[in-house]
Amino acid sequence: MKVAIIAPLVSAIREPQRGGSQAFVSELARGLVARGHQVHLYAASGSRVAGVQVIDTGVDHRTLSATLYRASGAAAGGSDVADAAFAGVYAAVRETQYDVVHNHAFDAPAITRATSVRAPVIHTLHLPPDTQVAGALRQAAARNGSLTVACVSARQASSWRRIVRVDAVLPPYVPTTLIDFSPAPGHGAVFAGRLSPEKGAVEAIEIARAAGIRLDLYGDPYDDAYARALIDPRRSERGVIVHASIPQRTLWKVMARAAVVLCPARWEEPFGMVAAEAQACGTPVVAFRRGALEEVILDGVTGFLVAPDDVRAAAEAVRRVSALSRSACRVHAERDLDLERSLDAHEQLYREVVGSSAVTGSREEAVRG
Repeated sequence: MKVAIIAPLVSAIREPQRGGSQAFVSELARGLVARGHQVHLYAASGSRVAGVQVIDTGVDHRTLSATLYRASGAAAGGSDVADAAFAGVYAAVRETQYDVVHNHAFDAPAITRATSVRAPVIHTLHLPPDTQVAGALRQAAARNGSLTVACVSARQASSWRRIVRVDAVLPPYVPTTLIDFSPAPGHGAVFAGRLSPEKGAVEAIEIARAAGIRLDLYGDPYDDAYARALIDPRRSERGVIVHASIPQRTLWKVMARAAVVLCPARWEEPFGMVAAEAQACGTPVVAFRRGALEEVILDGVTGFLVAPDDVRAAAEAVRRVSALSRSACRVHAERDLDLERSLDAHEQLYREVVGSSAVTGSREEAVRG
């Protein structure tokens, strides 16, 4: 099958990845190529994915900084720049005949501009419901009945279904075979994620301090004001080491050496790739019970879920993770969170939309005849 994947253009697809959607797009493209599909990955300039044909869209991701998603609900700017960028992307896509086009960009223009493509289009929504994106989806559906919408978890899909039709759930599972498992109990806590309020970096620091455990925090500023005001002053604190983000495979080794990975999300987490990766390493996870983290973590088996924003309960859970089986974490990741399961789901959906498109095309030909 010939597949065009449209990546988020707000960052280049290269290590270290800016976020979970970028990391998954890279793994998805590689996985599909390994299964014999021809994949073209349309991405911002500077993108590199080993073994995948990356199409340079000519877009400098820095020009789209005003469009970065804000969980606070603050209005995004730069709509004209984004519209021009995606108009160019889809103009390039139209030059090649694809069986299916799969968009992962969370921008209204990425959805409305996709209606110009003849191939069936799938839009995977990696973020919580957004008014502008929902409007774009309804507009695109009115223009093109073959529109297909996917979410990354059952919990996220239930939220989106209140405002738009959702056709499938395509979880961004992780490549467990590439992640080294450590059966030995590790030391300290790890937090990995962008430095913005919704990911809970500050809460991770508070949890680690309350639990009396060292924290290694990995991430780059996404919300500059948040990072300057709330993270930078903590850099000199004893027991808190703030690192820049690092490549995935290096991060997996770091997580495998930890006693616990902290995921104190302060939003309805759409999926939780860090939690999945941690369990593949054999490392238990302590998280706030929010969004899809309940679908990723087996409470009391591979980690602990506590009430949202309850730092004290999370610290108490950190003290109890040594009683959990690291082997159970790995088994859960291999059985329930492996990339191959996600690739199976993607291939099945691709076959369905291609088959449906073929039937629709035959009917249109019959009507014209």
